[in-house]
Parts: sequence; structure tokens; C-alpha cells
Amino acid sequence: MLRLISRILNLSGKYKNRIKSAFIFAFIESVLSKMTIFIAFTVLIGFYEKRNTSKTFLYVGIGLVLVVLLQAVVHFLSDKLQSAAGFMIFADKRMELGNHLRKLPMGYFTAGNLGKINSVLSSDMAFIEEVSMSTIANMMSYLLSTLVLTIFMFVLDYRIGLIAVCVILVATLLANSMNKMSLSEAVIRQEQSEKLTDAVLSFAEGIGVIKSYNLLGENSKSLTDNFVSSKDTSIKFENKITPWTTGLNIIYGLSITFILAVAIYLNYQGALGLPYMLGLILFVFDLFSPLKTLYGEATRLTVMNAALDRIEEVLNETELQDAGKKHISKSDSVEPEICFNHVKFSYGEKEVLHDMSFKMNKNTMTALVGESGGGKSTVANLLARFWDVDSGEILIKGVNIKDVSLSELMSEISMVFQRVYLFQDTIFNNIAMGKENVTKEEVIEAAKKARCYDFIMAFPDGFDTIIGEGGATLSGGEKQRISIARCILKDAPIVILDEATASVDVDNESYIQGAISELVKNKTLLVIAHRLNTIRDADNIIVIKEGNIAEQGTHNELIALNGIYKNMVELQNKNNGVKIL
Repeated sequence: MLRLISRILNLSGKYKNRIKSAFIFAFIESVLSKMTIFIAFTVLIGFYEKRNTSKTFLYVGIGLVLVVLLQAVVHFLSDKLQSAAGFMIFADKRMELGNHLRKLPMGYFTAGNLGKINSVLSSDMAFIEEVSMSTIANMMSYLLSTLVLTIFMFVLDYRIGLIAVCVILVATLLANSMNKMSLSEAVIRQEQSEKLTDAVLSFAEGIGVIKSYNLLGENSKSLTDNFVSSKDTSIKFENKITPWTTGLNIIYGLSITFILAVAIYLNYQGALGLPYMLGLILFVFDLFSPLKTLYGEATRLTVMNAALDRIEEVLNETELQDAGKKHISKSDSVEPEICFNHVKFSYGEKEVLHDMSFKMNKNTMTALVGESGGGKSTVANLLARFWDVDSGEILIKGVNIKDVSLSELMSEISMVFQRVYLFQDTIFNNIAMGKENVTKEEVIEAAKKARCYDFIMAFPDGFDTIIGEGGATLSGGEKQRISIARCILKDAPIVILDEATASVDVDNESYIQGAISELVKNKTLLVIAHRLNTIRDADNIIVIKEGNIAEQGTHNELIALNGIYKNMVELQNKNNGVKIL
């Protein structure tokens, strides 16, 4: 218990003093809540000794009012400190997690961890800040209250105090065993929460396929099974906890009965005066209440402990090193602009790029072609440092990209993918994220260059139109043009283009081609090519096969080789009826 409280304090960072202050106020509140019984005890002694007067009851009344008012104030301060601290702590933690995720290699996100990230953000952090942080100060208060009440038992009679200590020790041993079991079950419960989140995300993302194959409702087996598993896991958790809490309640009840019996016996023997026995009767039913409440909250704390483990697991994932101190030259005289030197890269144990070397000069176009899975996208992702190379180096203007900060590197690169993701926000903000401190005029100009101004203004709210999550309310071509407007606004010197027209309709293709033409003016362009007719004029075409550079050169040079590239061109000519040669 104390270890978990200590863990929360370490998590609190700069808010630690707020939590500690909340502990103090919670303890004061706990003491004040017992003051009414202390006052009743003094009144009983006054009756027994026949020294109560009208002034006594006046003072008692004033004292009770002051105690109640002071308790209300202290309760307010305690709640304000601990509850507000929980939200502030996890506001910072979410920012820390976001910054951490930004620095993780892309492999982490493609390894099935999206459900874990979503669960940590929406379940684990929310549980701690909303449920556990509002009671953590009370946990310490219950411990201290138990100590105070036990000391008072010793004041009444040392034998009763010893009985109380023995009961507390037995309850603590039993509760520790309960917490160990609860902790292991809490881990299972939170892991199932992650699986359910993952299943819901998969269901939502694949809803089109699911509907087309009539897999809705009970037929969506994975989602249905996860709902059932989550229910079963929660019920199992409660079923395992209930016998322990019932056992603790029985111990508390029997102990109170035993203490009362001992008190009556001591009074009968003349070892315990009547006022003290009456005082004990006032206190004994409240003696184990703090301990009972403390261990009643134990299940929350074990779930919180499991949640903290999962949060720390994500935060402890190894980041891409971002300690680079070098800067990319702004001079136009440095050549080549991009250089791959003997680059090797593996996904896990499988090497997918083998000793790859090539150069790209400033304001030239380099196209990557080849069969699917050959490594084209990997080359682009390594240039953007979504992953780090296993060996070799990638240079921009002679500087290893590992020696440059990630923020500076990304300021040099714009990326346009086939699969565009837009955020649930206004069109204006989706474009404006390409540049800090952007003006409205700059956004409008970028939209015009990207050929999306007209369809934006056709919406009733224009640039203030809210886009659905992922850009769901726009067509594929519209999303693509907005993403290109974002890149035009960013105006980075290097553009990575996963050919944007590969999966759009003919009507949109001409608009997108025009937008791309605006984007790539005076830029160094790396294109992952799908339609070979779009790269005929590339300065260098690299044919990648099984992670190696099989051929490279201009279109005419590669045709003259009569090799892989020429076969690809002839195959597309045959399938599409488009003459590229």
C-alpha cells in the first residue's frame, strides 16, 4: 500500500507537494470526523463526575458547530488539491506520451500496438486521474486514522490496545495476500481492456468490408468474443475479490465483539471505569472503519498499479535518438543533396535492404520502381527517419540524418502518401498545420495552388468546414489535394511522393497532377512510382528488387538495357493501353 502511494508521489513530479498537502488535509479531516465522539466522551465523563453545567453544553454546541464547519473546509481543500492534481498530472503525462510517441520508430505502431496506446490514453490514464487520484489522499488518511484510534485504545486500556494491534496485523496480512491476487487479476483485466480496444478499432476501420460480407452483429466473431471476454474477466475479478473482503469483514465484526466482551469483563473486575467503558463503546464500532474502507478501496489501487505498469511500459519503449547537434546547411552549393551510403535495414530479423547506395542532386527527380514488397517505401521511410538504418548512413547535404534533431530533419522534408490522413478539425487547420504562425492569406494561396480552393468554398462554411475523422467526409481526391496544400504551405526543400494519383479517379487525377506540379517546383523529389508514365522524365529511375538496386538510370538508358524496367514498361503498355516507350 505504502509502496503504491510512494509510486504515485514519484509520478506526480512538480505536483508532489499538492498531493502531500492533500494527505495532511485528509488526515485533519479524519481527526475532525472523530472529534464529535471525543466531545461525547468528555460529556459522558462530566455526567459521571457530576460537573456538567449549562456553560458546558453551550461550549459543546459551539465546539460541534466549529468542528463541522472546519471539517467541511478541510474536506473541500483536500478534494481540490488531490482531484485537481490528478487532472494536471495526467495532462502533462499525455503531453509527455505524445512527445514520446513522436520519437518512436514506425515499427512500434505497425506491430499491433495501436490498441495498447489507445487503451493507455482512454482507459488507464482516465482511471487513475478520475477514480484513483480522488481517493489516494484518503488512503493515507485511513492509515493515520487507524493509528490514532489504536493509540486511543491504549489510552483506555493497554490490553484493549494490544487486541486492536493484533487484529490490525491479522487484517494486514490477509489484505496483503488479497492485494497480490488482485494485482495479478488486475493485469489480466487491463490486458483484456486493450484487446477489446484493438478489436473495436479493427471493427470500425474495416466496417465497409464487414458490411459487404454480412459480418455485422453476432457474425463479427472477434468483436463479439472480446465483449464476452471483457464481461467474463470483470466478473471473475469480482468473484475472486469477494471472499477476501467478506473474510476481512468477518474478522472486523468478531474483533469488535471480542473487544466489547473484554471491556465488559474489565469493568466487572473494576479494572476499567464506567466512563472509559462507555467511551470505548462509542469508539469501538468506528475502530476498524478506516481499515475496512482502506482495504475496500484496495481493488482500485491494484487496478491503478496495473494501469501504471502499462503506462510505464509504453513510456519505456526505446526512442529514436534525438540528440543531434549538427545542422543541415542552407547553402545551395552542397552536392549531392541526398546520399544513401551502403544502407542496410531489417524488419526484425529479416533484412529488407541490402547495401543500398545512390545519390540525389538538388532539384532533381528520383523515382523508385519495382515489385510490391521490394523495399521502395522502406527507402522513403528511412530518409524521413521513421526508422533508423542498421548500418551505413543517409546524408542530407553531407550531414548524417542521425546527427540532426528530428524537428530540423522534418522541417526539410514534406511527404505525400496515397493514403491520406486528415484530422477531425477545420479544413483551415488541416492545411495550416504545415507551417507555424501562418496567415489566412497563405493558407488560401496554398489551397489555390493545390487546386482545392474551389471545392472548399463550395462548402457552406468554407475553410471553417469541420472534416470528419481521417477525412471521412471528403472524397479521396479532395483529401489528397488538401494534404498537398499542407505540403505546399510547408515549403520543404525535399518532397517524398508516394504517387498520389495511383488510387484516385480520372476526374481527380488532372487536378492532383496540377497540385503536384506546384508542390515540386524547385524541389528535390523522391517518387515511389506506380504508374510508369508519370516518371518518364525523371532524372534517375532506380529499379529495386528484393532490397537491392537492380538497375538505375534515365528512362531511355533503362529501356536500352533491355532488362527489368523495360519489361515493366511493356507489361503496363499491354495492360493499360498506354504507350510509355
